[in-house]
Amino acid sequence: MATSRFVGYLESRKNIAGSAAGLAGLVLTFTGAAGAYWPVVVVGLYGAGALIAPPERPPLPAFPDPSAQLDALRDDFERLGGYLAEIELPPAAAGRLTELTGLLAALLDPGWVAEVLAQDPEGVHTLSRTVRQDLPEAVDSFVRTRWWTRMTPGQEPPERHLERQLSLLQDEAERLAAGLRETEARRQETHTRYLEDRGQ
Repeated sequence: MATSRFVGYLESRKNIAGSAAGLAGLVLTFTGAAGAYWPVVVVGLYGAGALIAPPERPPLPAFPDPSAQLDALRDDFERLGGYLAEIELPPAAAGRLTELTGLLAALLDPGWVAEVLAQDPEGVHTLSRTVRQDLPEAVDSFVRTRWWTRMTPGQEPPERHLERQLSLLQDEAERLAAGLRETEARRQETHTRYLEDRGQ
């Protein structure tokens, strides 16, 4: 550990700047400008160089790129699908859930759509939140509330909340898909303008 720190300091900006200043002190010594106090001059210049050198910048943490995030999200979506397959839902909610999961599957499908999505960190975050948080929470809340409703009839049916939640998540996913489509449309228009400008 101590050896690696020492080697790290030898390669640091502070040591390089200090050494350069110290060499300037040696040059002054050989030209006779430093006089009898040349060791103090060399050490002082080394210290001054080390002090004014910019501090070392620690390396940025290596976070997974969006493509790797999408790979992990696909795995989580597959696990979510296994969970959802075990839940019995009313027909209306089941239909909405099928539409939503179909759209999510299309967005996560490897290919050019995923490549466009990978360039949109906010879109990846939105999709991740839907798969890992919002959709499981909506279904689990329905299952728990449905049990209590059976014990206390006369309350508002929990499937109404579930249907509303699934509709809101569907709207959000559709907005994400529309945004990706607009991105591709702008890309196409940009290429058209480029070709037109090139032909002039």
